[in-house]
Amino acid sequence: MELGFAPAEGTKGDSCRGVAMNAIVVLCHFCELHGPRTLFCTEVLHSPLPQGAGSGDSPGQSEQAEEEEGGIQMSSRIRSHSPAEGASADSSSPGPKKSDMCEGCRSLPAGHPGYVSHDKETSIKYVSHQHPNHPQLFSIVRQACVRSLSCEVCPGREGPIFFGDEQHGFVFSHTFFIKDSLARGFQRWYSVIAIMMDRIYLINSWPFLLGKVRGIIDELQGKALKVFEAEQYGCPQRAQRMNTAFTPFLHQRNGNAARSLTSLTNDENLWACLHTSFAWLLKACGSRLTEKLLEGAPTEDTLVQMEKLADLEEESEGWDNSEEEEGKAPSQGDAQESRELVKSPTDSSLTLDCSNWNMAPRNQGFRSLRHLRQVLGPSAFRMLAWHVLMGNQVIWKARDADLVQSAFDVLRTMLPIGCVRIIPYSDKYEEAYRCNFLGLAPHVQIPPHILSSEFTVLVEVRTATRSSLYPVLFDDEQPLSKYEFVVTSGSPVAADRVGPTILNKIEAALTNQNLSVDVVDQCLVCLKEEWMNKVKVLFKFTKVDSRPKEDTQKLLSILGAAEEDNVKLLKFWMTGLSKTYKSHLMSTVRSPTSSESRN
Repeated sequence: MELGFAPAEGTKGDSCRGVAMNAIVVLCHFCELHGPRTLFCTEVLHSPLPQGAGSGDSPGQSEQAEEEEGGIQMSSRIRSHSPAEGASADSSSPGPKKSDMCEGCRSLPAGHPGYVSHDKETSIKYVSHQHPNHPQLFSIVRQACVRSLSCEVCPGREGPIFFGDEQHGFVFSHTFFIKDSLARGFQRWYSVIAIMMDRIYLINSWPFLLGKVRGIIDELQGKALKVFEAEQYGCPQRAQRMNTAFTPFLHQRNGNAARSLTSLTNDENLWACLHTSFAWLLKACGSRLTEKLLEGAPTEDTLVQMEKLADLEEESEGWDNSEEEEGKAPSQGDAQESRELVKSPTDSSLTLDCSNWNMAPRNQGFRSLRHLRQVLGPSAFRMLAWHVLMGNQVIWKARDADLVQSAFDVLRTMLPIGCVRIIPYSDKYEEAYRCNFLGLAPHVQIPPHILSSEFTVLVEVRTATRSSLYPVLFDDEQPLSKYEFVVTSGSPVAADRVGPTILNKIEAALTNQNLSVDVVDQCLVCLKEEWMNKVKVLFKFTKVDSRPKEDTQKLLSILGAAEEDNVKLLKFWMTGLSKTYKSHLMSTVRSPTSSESRN
């Protein structure tokens, strides 16, 4: 993702190396005398520091500290300059002149170069000043500051809002009030804004930014409230103002119209803490979202995986929001329980990458489909694979839950992701509509009508009566030699049955010893994409266009899928189509242009 802003002095303007978010985080203030002003900003740099932010070190004038914030270890350095250096830096800065600033408009004292943090993992620097040094970046930040504290506000004037354009960047803004016993209305107006050029990235970061920025604001408001209550207790301003109601308001405050944020919060280390918080925010927000290069159009598996991950995120946020609405902070046990509810056994595997599904992560289980076929035998494997491809329920009964999980990990590679519903291990039988892969403990009773059903296949893992039931080819296969695998079904597949075309091609690839396991995995990907394309054609032909059965039969013949098993497979795989593809088809059919072209 390219850095959208003009590079600060001393930088090369290159793209972001590492995981820092290409944005600038700013604290803004609405001064009653000077209007909207920038108080403090933190930006990301990859090269030498900008002018005035890293020069002039001398012994005894620098202070180094190692600190770890939120799992990020950074080396922080606070540099001090001589007054002459500070004056020269101020003269070249694009910021407002000293005469146009009051205590409320100023954060760092004159001559203070700002704060710098070094991320050791990525060699990225996080630099904080009152204003950006680069004139173009200063103009962008200034405009966002004015808009966030004037026209771009949410109802109630306190809360988050999004605005911006391609030219001046996109802005996440959260306005809030800070208590001040000497201010008009006993409060002052501030905002925290995050500016970047990537609109999609910023919108996707909205939930994360909202939660973290809200935490920073709550801490500031809490500190200011304590100071406000102490001042009101010592000298109540409301009664004093009532007694001097006819005195001009600005004159009665004796020059205290503007107070610095450090004074309002009674925190001398406020700017150093804000620098740490803003730097962590840029680092963490960049780490949570990563970009992947996709060659060509995304596959259905990729689309379905993205949709399921999005559903998990929404479900997780729903739990968090429900806890906040109840008005209580969840305990550590409650938070852990909610995470376990969101990541239930059925959906826990959704966060895995597609490429990792082709191999079991455990050494003592099944490593690949070829390995599974060697252990079960050709006939038992064909029966099991036929039921998997047809969408029937596959039940494994075993004491070893890891062994069952490894079997499911390799069997699921034959199906599109959208067709996979797994309950890895359960103490009770689950209906077929809930899962098509079910792992059970040996003592679990299965209903008789399920055992005799033609839509179910059962694999029982028993202790072997002999030392080895199949030839042990490698040492790491030795643990499986102590098991006996019995595959039964109410509808056994006849040996002379043709079966679905894809099953025959899978078996041909598995029996071809010239093909490595990795090559077989790529064959599976290609076969699934080939048949998913046929599923898409059939879905549009029957569900969207509503063609008659005669035309459907002709289409199946053209697709080479007129056999009964192939038709069943296509109908089952149709349930694995992504919502994105289905909604795209429906929107295309309903659009006026498509109707005109069809006529």
